[in-house]
Amino acid sequence: MITRRSLLGGLAAGAATASGIALAGRAIGTPAPTAARRSARSAASMPLHIVNDSGEYAHSSVWIYIVGNDGSQQVHVTPDGELKPVALADNGSDGFTDYAIPLAAGGTTTLQLPQMSGRIYTALGGKLKFKAVEDGNGKAALAYPAGWVSGDPNYDVLHDCAEFTYNSGGMYCNTTMVDMFSVPLAIKLSGAKEQTTGTLKDGARAKVFSDVRAAEGFDRLVIDDRRVIAPGHGLDSGLFAKDYLAPAIDEAWSAYEAKDLTVTTDAGTFTGRVGGGRLAFTGPKEVSFDKPSTRDVLFCDGTLAAPNDGTTGPVAAILGAALNRSTLASHAGQPTTDPAAFYQQRLTNHYAKAMHAATRDGKAYGFAFDDVAGFASYIEDGAPKEITLTLTPF
Repeated sequence: MITRRSLLGGLAAGAATASGIALAGRAIGTPAPTAARRSARSAASMPLHIVNDSGEYAHSSVWIYIVGNDGSQQVHVTPDGELKPVALADNGSDGFTDYAIPLAAGGTTTLQLPQMSGRIYTALGGKLKFKAVEDGNGKAALAYPAGWVSGDPNYDVLHDCAEFTYNSGGMYCNTTMVDMFSVPLAIKLSGAKEQTTGTLKDGARAKVFSDVRAAEGFDRLVIDDRRVIAPGHGLDSGLFAKDYLAPAIDEAWSAYEAKDLTVTTDAGTFTGRVGGGRLAFTGPKEVSFDKPSTRDVLFCDGTLAAPNDGTTGPVAAILGAALNRSTLASHAGQPTTDPAAFYQQRLTNHYAKAMHAATRDGKAYGFAFDDVAGFASYIEDGAPKEITLTLTPF
């Protein structure tokens, strides 16, 4: 299974400029393809259907952007389905590229999606400003929108995205709320079987805004009727308390000073105890973790960073999910798989809670480890035929 972290590995959208704009870079763990591989990859494509059922914006006020990485370079997709490298010369007189793909005048818009890893952005009411820049290796890269940064040139534009990796192994895709939520999007993937994810319940967009605004300490994450910022980005922007989860984290660490915590992964079962402030596990391999900060938990990073090593990474992911879902202190066997147990504490990730409550299948990517135990809005198919991205009713 390719998780969202793998998708972002292919996209490599982890670096950031001083302004907070996300930069996409070289695919992590992906060898540079040969010329023959690049040629074969560019020749392979499948239909991508865009459906505008927003009910709020006419087709003429919606634009699509398909951007990402082909394994060796930053790329974007043209309206005719051509995969083109990002170039500094693509910046216009305003200093930004125009990679916008307009919708058809009516009905469904069908594009050809080449094999790549990337994001499908939707912009409503105005175009997005992607800037071609030079990365640390002197190669052309793309500065992505950062809707959680008030100084970002795209801050006032209503936009959102879905993520995907499409390669010879199949299609792996998700709707994501890890950074923010703005535009309700749904994915339908047709291939070996028919799958959908991301579809919100009727009226759920407004309810997400309302629920997050009503949660103690989360109200400043709601930016007018434009978007809701994830609490990790809110923390970095001074809109969310840096120590919000500290009491809950302390409680969990204290709970396992006198009893065992077991974490079951594909590699086997790890048994942990807290000693000297450090949660140490024995099992298939000895792994240990310093007590995380609120930021570590919300970003699933820092002391909870998950390397792709089959041991430390999976344990970190399960701990991060349990802390976001507020089940770690109360459930000594992890991962917790019953969603009825999630988000039941006062100190919890109320943003993720609201997102899961909003979707018809109960699945969402409210934080980076939401794929633990299968609760992410993620689908995959080894024999994909076509994919549909729908802007669902507001």
